[in-house]
Amino acid sequence: MKYYLISGEASGDLHGSYLIAALKKLDPKAEFRAWGGDLMEKEGAHLVKHFKELAFMGFWEVVRHLPTILTNIRLCKRDILQFQPDAIIYIDYPGFNLRIAEWAKSKNFKNHYYISPQVWAWKENRVRKIKQCIDALYVILPFEKPFFEEKHQFKVHFVGHPLMDYIPNHPKKNDFRTLHQLEKNKPLIALLPGSRLQEIRKMLPLFVPLAAKFHDYQFVIAAAPSISPSYYTQLIKNTPIEVVHGATYDLLQHSAAALVTSGTATLETALFQVPQIVCYKSSTLSYWIAKKILKLNYISLVNLILDREAVLELIQDACNPKRLEKELSRLLTSEENTQQQDHQQLTSLLGSGGVSDRTATLIYKALV
Repeated sequence: MKYYLISGEASGDLHGSYLIAALKKLDPKAEFRAWGGDLMEKEGAHLVKHFKELAFMGFWEVVRHLPTILTNIRLCKRDILQFQPDAIIYIDYPGFNLRIAEWAKSKNFKNHYYISPQVWAWKENRVRKIKQCIDALYVILPFEKPFFEEKHQFKVHFVGHPLMDYIPNHPKKNDFRTLHQLEKNKPLIALLPGSRLQEIRKMLPLFVPLAAKFHDYQFVIAAAPSISPSYYTQLIKNTPIEVVHGATYDLLQHSAAALVTSGTATLETALFQVPQIVCYKSSTLSYWIAKKILKLNYISLVNLILDREAVLELIQDACNPKRLEKELSRLLTSEENTQQQDHQQLTSLLGSGGVSDRTATLIYKALV
């Protein structure tokens, strides 16, 4: 059979690559086309567009790039018509994907959505469109199933979180420091400033000055796969900060603490049991709009899943150099560590793995 996958960021590329691998086990002659990244391409998908050309964050940024987005939508529709897939698999990226899904439904394509749009956070009116045009929805957060089924009477499949396929099985590299020429005697502090240029441009300049304040620690940036190494070099010049590429999980395994921009990275950090501070800052306009429409008590997935402030969140004006220094110092010197308890609770809520295989089986059985 033929499968068409659409994702718009690095995490979607990762989850999509594992899903492709699982589908190939069930359907050895399968063909794949994808909007994704290097990982999907490595699994054998023909890449139509790389996510680095698609990732626009924030309300104002989306408006500025609207002509590009509309051009991409037209390209995607033409490509689907030419490929004639047996199933279209959407991975998060709702602004783009729901437009395509609505059109695809009118053309009688089968729509499968893996990793639900976060309609529980904002734009809950999108649920109506999901019910109309999505044939099957596969959710990964435990509170999403009752949200859809009890509140909106739409049956979904809770498949568990795909991170449980990757993190528990990630091998520890004891030569990590040597491979990346890091100091051997200093504890590491991981900096995860995001995967998009707009995020990195906002967050990394706030993190960089901390390296001069905490001389006893080595600060290391986990570089995003779609960002040029030279971009990081420009932002950290004349500082002792190091950058590692393609080794985020290895870095987290060896870190004493982390500063993390909100997103999937907050959950990854927690599952590696690394104490963290969640940091987020956007343009003034984007933040003002978000405050008006978001319906969340927290922004990090860790806190949303546990429904309590398990990790500190510094948002917008609270995310400033003075506060960051104070809270990082507190995090590093605190004797209280609830990370193990949080990890156990997260693990019990997120499932025990096999997510990609489970989702692939549901999709395949729906088609045969």
